[in-house]
Amino acid sequence: MKFFIDTANLAQIKEAQDLGVLDGVTTNPSLMAKEGISGDEKVLQHYRDICAIVDDNVSAEVISTDFDGMIKEGLALAALDDKIVVKIPMIKDGIKALKYFSDRGIRTNCTLIFSAGQALLAAKAGATYVSPFLGRLDDIGADSFGLIEDIRLIFDNYGYETQILAASIRNSVHIVECAKIGADVMTGPLSSILGLLKHPLTDSGLAQFLADHAKAAGK
Repeated sequence: MKFFIDTANLAQIKEAQDLGVLDGVTTNPSLMAKEGISGDEKVLQHYRDICAIVDDNVSAEVISTDFDGMIKEGLALAALDDKIVVKIPMIKDGIKALKYFSDRGIRTNCTLIFSAGQALLAAKAGATYVSPFLGRLDDIGADSFGLIEDIRLIFDNYGYETQILAASIRNSVHIVECAKIGADVMTGPLSSILGLLKHPLTDSGLAQFLADHAKAAGK
């Protein structure tokens, strides 16, 4: 399973990269705004800064919702760095854009997926990743893990190479459950990744080991 971090915060990206388990980054306009990044040139430079930290897979989202606009923005984003994955919304013109980029060898991430049918369309159009949003489905009482299972089954049935990128991850439980049912990638905040480190028995066990060592050393 690939681990992506969902943020535009450079310090958090570097911390995750230094941990040694980071495979990529996802961002969106809201995350950019949260970091005070605005204006086309500043946004593009911020993507360059992110690419300088990580090894690969930096999802950069287009803002346009029409085909021509998405193509123009996507080509500009892809030209920034080979690590860029163009993030396209799940809309009619988005499907057309996915096919356009796929035919030209440009990687894509289809975002705002909330049904298996949407994931199937994106895969047919050649998306590299599809991003079902777990947290937002949970918020309305929908079966987010069931959606991942359905997409996994469909992709396996027909041999689609499109990867399932479980997005809107809220906690470490989400990560483990997605790993169990076959999501290829997770993306979430740094806290969700660090949460995998924690278990009370690990803490108490380490404390006991250190206490015993100190005792044996006469400290």
